[in-house]
Amino acid sequence: MAEEAILGFLDNNTQISDSGQFATDQGLDHNEVVNVIKSLHGFRYVDAEDIKKETWVLTDEGKMYAATGSPEILLFLAIPPEGIPKDELQKKLDPAVYKIGCAQAAKNKWVELGKLVTRKVQQAEDKVKNLLLQIQEGKVVGQDDIKALKARKLIAQQTWKGYSVKKGLNYAPKRKKVATDLTRENLQRGDWKELEFKEYNFSAKGLPIEGGHLHPLLKVRQQLKDIFRQMGFEEMPTNNFVESSFWNFDALFQPQQHPARDSHDTFFLQAPSTTNELPEDYVERVKAVHESGGYGSRGYGYDWKREEADKNLLRTHTTAVSSKMLYLLAQKPFVPKKYFSIDRVFRNEAVDRTHLAEFHQIEGLVCDRGLTLGDLIGVLHDFFSRLGMSKLRFKPAYNPYTEPSMEIFSYHEGFKKWVEVGNSGMFRPEMLLPMGLPEDVRVIAWGLSLERPTMILYGIDNIRDLFGSKIDLGLIKKNPLCRLGI
Repeated sequence: MAEEAILGFLDNNTQISDSGQFATDQGLDHNEVVNVIKSLHGFRYVDAEDIKKETWVLTDEGKMYAATGSPEILLFLAIPPEGIPKDELQKKLDPAVYKIGCAQAAKNKWVELGKLVTRKVQQAEDKVKNLLLQIQEGKVVGQDDIKALKARKLIAQQTWKGYSVKKGLNYAPKRKKVATDLTRENLQRGDWKELEFKEYNFSAKGLPIEGGHLHPLLKVRQQLKDIFRQMGFEEMPTNNFVESSFWNFDALFQPQQHPARDSHDTFFLQAPSTTNELPEDYVERVKAVHESGGYGSRGYGYDWKREEADKNLLRTHTTAVSSKMLYLLAQKPFVPKKYFSIDRVFRNEAVDRTHLAEFHQIEGLVCDRGLTLGDLIGVLHDFFSRLGMSKLRFKPAYNPYTEPSMEIFSYHEGFKKWVEVGNSGMFRPEMLLPMGLPEDVRVIAWGLSLERPTMILYGIDNIRDLFGSKIDLGLIKKNPLCRLGI
């Protein structure tokens, strides 16, 4: 109905100067008129220009004064000609009316405020009510009066938006219905020849694709897996989060009194609390090297306890898997191997912006005869260069199961400084030889976290925004793929 009214009016007139007045004259809802104008403007049936009007409207308090009168007039009318005690007057009026009325009536010099409140004039005009009624009716009010009413918060400014409308390039008294599809019925009836089709909008966005989105950690993990595979590495099975203390600590020549075995650093399981699936002959050799040494080592010189080794825990590093894989490798005729893993590990740490109680560890190892520290450094340069880190430095470090050990540093072009990116070393003979590996076999290994490079790549400075229950799902949908390397 609004569309017919607009197009029909323009057929006989040059323009609609005010959509608001037009809606009033035609008995139409202005919002409906505005929506139709926007649609007609889009198809160039009409040309529309914005109109803005600043108007004053009554606040809730102003509407109340317009209906019942201002507080000052109500107070004035409550005072009898002979006057009234102040406390009695206060009882006759609403507290807000009394408070505001006293102030405004005294300002207007209508009353004398004392113990006895009396009138100073015989009659008073409620100018405030009159002004509010004029504004409500759309009449013009002086600027001084506007300022006074605004100061009392009885009126507020409101922006009214409308349109002026005139004929457009494609104007017609009636809108043509354009077809959006060529249907079977059109072809059968033969009316396709007369159809006018809607212009195709090549800039319109299609419906968003409803599908899964890869988490940033998964994107970076896949790229790292590709790098390892390009270097000839084979992935280790890391699908068990629960390990025994034996494979997590003892097999790695880590002493049972080491602080990492404390419950403040490691999550131990209550059920099942222990394991009963350990290779007994290998367990005895590990016990012996811990207590008395061997293979050129003095050992730790303490009473090794089987019950400590049997305790189940959430693995603190994927090196627990590496120890299993090396033990299985030692049970067959030796074949050189390259292994890698990227999976979750757990440590009982205080949570902050850079630490969580669980994270992902990247680990790589090479097992072959006659390997040296030079081979480790060469492999690290090859691996990290594929991540875009060509400037490396190494610092001697201590690990219970590697000797020598090195921390890995890379020069960060953004931070303009050297930052630690991982740890590395050569597995100790006390770890390898009890497994049954040949004496000339060496294992070089290194590890780093997955979260740190991902945070750098995606510009995330709080690990809780990347991983955990507080992550914003929008992050997963919006972040593009970040490629490693130069």
